[in-house]
Amino acid sequence: MTDLARPAAPVDETPAGTAAGASAPRTPVAPRSHGARTVRAVLKHTMMIAASLAMIYPLLWMVVSSLRPNDEIFRNPSLFPLSFDVDNYVRGWSAQSFEFSHYLMNSTLLVVGCVIGNLFACTLTAYAFARLRFWGRNIAFAMMLMTLMLPIHVVIVPQYIMFSQTGWVNTMLPLILPKFLATDAFFVFLMVQFIRGIPRELDEAARIDGCGHFRIFFRVILPLMTPALATTTIFTFMWTWNDFFGSLIYLTTPDNFTVPLALKSFLDGQGTSDWGAMFAMSIVSLIPLFLVFLFGQRFLVKGFATTGIK
Repeated sequence: MTDLARPAAPVDETPAGTAAGASAPRTPVAPRSHGARTVRAVLKHTMMIAASLAMIYPLLWMVVSSLRPNDEIFRNPSLFPLSFDVDNYVRGWSAQSFEFSHYLMNSTLLVVGCVIGNLFACTLTAYAFARLRFWGRNIAFAMMLMTLMLPIHVVIVPQYIMFSQTGWVNTMLPLILPKFLATDAFFVFLMVQFIRGIPRELDEAARIDGCGHFRIFFRVILPLMTPALATTTIFTFMWTWNDFFGSLIYLTTPDNFTVPLALKSFLDGQGTSDWGAMFAMSIVSLIPLFLVFLFGQRFLVKGFATTGIK
């Protein structure tokens, strides 16, 4: 009688092969359809292509306009000219007081001087800020960074007065000499950050071998700065080659004109402007920029790889 009154034990309804306490298997979620993924991919790539075309359209339009007659340039905004006129390149090459190769040479000399000045002065200044200990180093570094926020128009008048008193106006000295004084704070800051990433143990090992600061800089630090040097070279070349304001202020005669001033000479505010020749020479002036960027990018990647191996 006692056994009959005892309640029956609960029946375990867990399926065989399933551990106790484990949750029941969930219904698998159906994967996204292949068609939906394809539509999203097509929309994404279409938007990217449209944005790329919008950014590259001005360059393509300038290339096409350099092959159009002057009376068709602004009348037909499409990328399909009604007729081609290669005479723009022939006329633009010799339309100024000098052949356009003269202005290309002036810009090349200016760029070479500015690149050498920045590489020489900015590397030494950056090494001093990153490795040397001297009184007021942090204050001087902060003041140098503050010059990044100083517009060039604020200092252009006193600079012009100073260079005019020294008789350097209408020469390239006002454009090149400041580069040898580490006036480009951006490149100094870039190199300081790069040098700080180089282990100090390399300096200490060289110092044990009897190297001073100059030998440490030239034998240890400088070979490892290839990426920073390549970046400085590329940006200095691009900014100097495209500089119009500085050349306009200091260069006054056509024999000293650089490429931006020569291109501006094609435009006549009171008469007829030769737009076709200007666009043609603009394309010619872009070729060095493209070449430097392509080859410089390769050296930049190579510099990163070499630094990693070392």
